[in-house]
Amino acid sequence: MRGMGNMQGMMKQMQKMQKQMAEAQEELGTQHFEGSAGGGMVKVTVSGSKEVVNVALDATVVDPEDIEMLQDLIVIATNEAMKKAEETANSTMGQFTKGLNLPGMF
Repeated sequence: MRGMGNMQGMMKQMQKMQKQMAEAQEELGTQHFEGSAGGGMVKVTVSGSKEVVNVALDATVVDPEDIEMLQDLIVIATNEAMKKAEETANSTMGQFTKGLNLPGMF
């Protein structure tokens, strides 16, 4: 019988951790991360759930003769914002898997 008490306690701990993880993921989804390029002429904002929510372009960076540069700046700014979101997600969600050997998790 003693082993069953331990198992129930462990199950409660796991349920509590699952709830905390879900809350952390939800909170992460409400956060915004900004990346910029071209000295701030291009800014891209992504959510913690890695969706692009805004692209802001300075009018001076919009040159019809050099669309490729604008495209590159948008890619750079988007990648920077995504990297910030990913780093925050890893540190936020990593606290739940610290000390556990769970391959493929976060």
